[in-house]
Amino acid sequence: MKIIIYLGGLYNLAFALFHIGFWKMLKWNEALEKLDLMNRAVMQTLNVHLIYYLFFVTFACIAFPVELMNTKLGNAFLLSCSLFWLLRIVNQFIFFETNGFVSVLSSVIMFGIGVVLFALPVFKK
Repeated sequence: MKIIIYLGGLYNLAFALFHIGFWKMLKWNEALEKLDLMNRAVMQTLNVHLIYYLFFVTFACIAFPVELMNTKLGNAFLLSCSLFWLLRIVNQFIFFETNGFVSVLSSVIMFGIGVVLFALPVFKK
């Protein structure tokens, strides 16, 4: 199960790096100019804090896999990470356009991996 926790850390690292690329990939210098100052600030602040959170989870998974597996606090942390990714699946349907079955399926699979990676060490002992 230790390897699963390491994989969960790497999974979050990949998403942290992906979110760092938002400014360039989504052309935020131009796109966010259309928003008022408050909304522009909120978008960027939330993204920066999400990047921090994803890096923190990466660190915790790589530095403390045994503690995460074997303590109540560690299990609560892993389950909260699993629920984070489950909520991300739900948000996909609420806030994003669904462009057909393949788009929906790929989103569910992509974020579902996070759900499983973080729940598995808690329930598979």
